[in-house]
Amino acid sequence: MGLIENPKTYTGRDLETIFFRPMFAGESAEQLGIHTIYNMPVPTTIQMWSPRADILKEYSSGWDGGDAALRQQKTIELYKVKAEVGFSASDYFQQVYELITGRADVNLDDLTGTELEQAETEMFRRAIAESVRVTMWVGDINAAKYNKFNGFLTLAAKYAVDSQMPVVDCSDVSADAEGIIDLLHRMWVAAPPQLKALKAEGNLVYFLTTDLYDAYEQYLDQFGADGTYTDVISGRRELSYHGIKLVDMGVSQYMPLNATQASTFCILTDRRNLVLAVNTADYPGSEVRMWYNPDEMENRQRAIFMVGCEILDENLLVYADFANA
Repeated sequence: MGLIENPKTYTGRDLETIFFRPMFAGESAEQLGIHTIYNMPVPTTIQMWSPRADILKEYSSGWDGGDAALRQQKTIELYKVKAEVGFSASDYFQQVYELITGRADVNLDDLTGTELEQAETEMFRRAIAESVRVTMWVGDINAAKYNKFNGFLTLAAKYAVDSQMPVVDCSDVSADAEGIIDLLHRMWVAAPPQLKALKAEGNLVYFLTTDLYDAYEQYLDQFGADGTYTDVISGRRELSYHGIKLVDMGVSQYMPLNATQASTFCILTDRRNLVLAVNTADYPGSEVRMWYNPDEMENRQRAIFMVGCEILDENLLVYADFANA
């Protein structure tokens, strides 16, 4: 049987394929609800091309190509971070053992080192993924916690002041079943034509805090139909307003980070407009290490990588201002 105190280190290709890529690619990335990019060269620069709207010309000889396509460029600032966790040896073994016993395909009489390693990796990976997810939304470099980089809510609040981003005054809107429809309607009315035109592509999303999500469910519960009765009993897998999905950011328990922040948020945008970037290839020293410290009788885990997020086009995001609510 493998020993839980055996040291494990992931670097280079193993760091990408075994540890980080399962968190930020494929189905795991889709669950975040935003655009995730992994291991693009640093500095991470996104090129956004907009073709000319009218390229049809009257047929004639010669070349009349006109102006080139419009290009916008956005650089995502990445921050060097590390994650460190320490457990007493007994607590650590209990948590890892619980992950192993929860699997139906494990022979508890023959636990190999590989199975222990997978359980240890999964436990640490979950902790990192949740910390990145929360910071991605509520991160604020001026706050006491989750301050390693600015999250989408902090960036949106900043752009609401510094740019031409559509802002909806929601100081008179109540976060209940009576006010939620008014809120969603106001935000749709305020959306620029370019954003409304993207609705047919199926990527428009209302990202909102749990209180607003619950308020919309309460609003739907008021309708006396058979389908509503079923929804009340079994719950709803997802909510939509006029074909636009509502996504609970799942961060209400972490807000507000400081006294100047509102605790209620809602933004309407194309999910591809919000980008999370993670890099483990271009930073010397990037690694994941798990080892046992016999002096302290403690199992320790450490990950070193780069991460950051950005709103690509703030003019394609509608922000609900609850600051004075």
